[in-house]
Amino acid sequence: MSTHQHPATICIHAGNITENTSLSGVNTPIYTSSAYQYGKDKPNIYPRYFNTPNQKVIVEKLAQLEKTETGLVFSSGMAAVSTTLLGLLQAGDHIILQNGLYGGTYHFAESEFKRLGIEHTFLTDNQISTFQKAIQPNTKVVYIETPSNPLLQLTDLKRVAQLCQESGLISVIDNTFASPINQTPTDFGIDVIVHSGTKYLGGHSDICFGAVLSTNTYIEKIYQRAINLGGSLDAQTCYLIERSLKTLALRVERQSENALKIAHFLSDLSYIKTVNYPGLPAHPDYEMACRQMHGFGAMLSFELAKNDSEKSQEFAESLSLIVPALSLGGIETTICVPARTSHIKMTPEQRQKVGVSDGLLRLSVGIEDVNDLILDLKNTLENFS
Repeated sequence: MSTHQHPATICIHAGNITENTSLSGVNTPIYTSSAYQYGKDKPNIYPRYFNTPNQKVIVEKLAQLEKTETGLVFSSGMAAVSTTLLGLLQAGDHIILQNGLYGGTYHFAESEFKRLGIEHTFLTDNQISTFQKAIQPNTKVVYIETPSNPLLQLTDLKRVAQLCQESGLISVIDNTFASPINQTPTDFGIDVIVHSGTKYLGGHSDICFGAVLSTNTYIEKIYQRAINLGGSLDAQTCYLIERSLKTLALRVERQSENALKIAHFLSDLSYIKTVNYPGLPAHPDYEMACRQMHGFGAMLSFELAKNDSEKSQEFAESLSLIVPALSLGGIETTICVPARTSHIKMTPEQRQKVGVSDGLLRLSVGIEDVNDLILDLKNTLENFS
């Protein structure tokens, strides 16, 4: 594993398989086989074993970006999250989950853990003392997400990792919102990193996949569950992922620059009640973001002065350039109401408990010219108000 190359270089070159022909193409060939020869000098290769050439190329790129030993790629972000947690936990274990997680993760924990005999605790805040108080004799895993979806709250990576190391616990982070370009959790001692690759890693709103990166020891535990659950990827999708990863650094840097300018623009308007973005000095976690992030990211959320679900949805649909859409992280700027999309499986009471209002809007900033995006927001806000 290289420890010297810049992430932009890793995105392009890490793991590439050079074509072993006279043509010498610069891109990794697509190995379309689902059946491979085996024998004395040949390993058992099979897509569901997560060991095909195209799968391994992606893992090598992501492992170098996240500074881990190895990893696995899955057919969705939730396949990565669920397989990781089920691989690290068993009946009788206890897991601590931070306050304010992605709605799909919250729903998975609430609907599956009890049935499987796994105890879990959702925290009321993300102070390190709250994590510490939640530890029980059977606690095995601490699960965090920073920045969080959709409120962009931050959790102190260094202190969580230190607490887990002192207590013999496994720390797991969802690093989707930051991406490895803006945050490398292993720098702070985090054990396991998961991604919904559908977002920034894919980046073009046309691929669904997930990933987990860690040490050989932890990945082996997760792998044993993964081959049973079968959430693997085909070669064609792997090719698209590798293609997308080559521009990850460029895309995320441009998206993050745009998001910072838009956050400052929105925060100065009387039409806006609240802006959640860790790159704003007024954000409660701004200093933490400066310490543990390389960039502030391309996600932000905000509330209109007239804050309710109907008004927010109407606003989203009134925009001309920005598209109301599910998911996030693409090169195009999209907007959604989390209460109607990412957090729809949570009850209104559950959403209120974690601070997700019915009128909250989540903005995923793309790579368009930022002045065009700001003009679209400005015109719509003026007409809307």
